[in-house]
Amino acid sequence: MATAIPPTKMFKVFVLEADTAIPKILPQVVKNVEIIEGNGGPGTIKKTSFAEDREVKYIKTQIDATDKDNFTHCYSAIGGDPWMDALEKVSYEIKMVSSSDGGSIIKTTTKLPKGKW
Repeated sequence: MATAIPPTKMFKVFVLEADTAIPKILPQVVKNVEIIEGNGGPGTIKKTSFAEDREVKYIKTQIDATDKDNFTHCYSAIGGDPWMDALEKVSYEIKMVSSSDGGSIIKTTTKLPKGKW
């Protein structure tokens, strides 16, 4: 995905400040984000609750790693309603790189558990 917003700003808003920014930017989708365990760094577990009319009510994620210098964030979905009952976890990596026009290219990788799909 490409955007006109530079990687420094994208990473700040959508990773570092996501817990408060996303519910404000997308209140029709995300109700709130709360830290269940941890201090915001690796190992932190969060619960994201979605708007009342959404099929998925919540998802629990665990931060695996955040590299502010390289604009990379890795996390795993470790619980949720309803689809996570069938999975142990799903891991994601988000990397934001500069585009030639000063914006960002957002690269994502998803890793599913072997033998589950």
